[in-house]
Amino acid sequence: MADADDVRQVAVALPHVVEIDSDGFDFRVAGKGFVWSYPERRAGTSRLIRTDIAVLYVGDEAEKQALLLGEPEVFFTTPAYDGLPLVMLRLTHVSVDRLQELITDAWRMRAPDSLVGDLDDGTDSLDPGLSRADQ
Repeated sequence: MADADDVRQVAVALPHVVEIDSDGFDFRVAGKGFVWSYPERRAGTSRLIRTDIAVLYVGDEAEKQALLLGEPEVFFTTPAYDGLPLVMLRLTHVSVDRLQELITDAWRMRAPDSLVGDLDDGTDSLDPGLSRADQ
């Protein structure tokens, strides 16, 4: 079972990631978001930032539909995300290993090719047990 701390640890271990100040978590590479806290819209009130649910970039509609249909207990969407290559991920329904795979895939789709090479050749890789501050 994964949580917001796991999202943070996985995301910051990727090359050239910036965390945006928010009430939850919000990670970008080259100015493009790839995983962030779900801002749940509630009628008549302000949005609730849900750190137990991640919004994840998936690349295209085909991948989105495959995830939604293949694992509806893990992934979902809302009308606000119709037409966007994004899914919501219930963190409590995935292992940390699966979370790492999903976040890394999202990062790869958003990062410029020149940065993807940094991950593939290990030039900016981190020990997964350490944060950037520890290295």
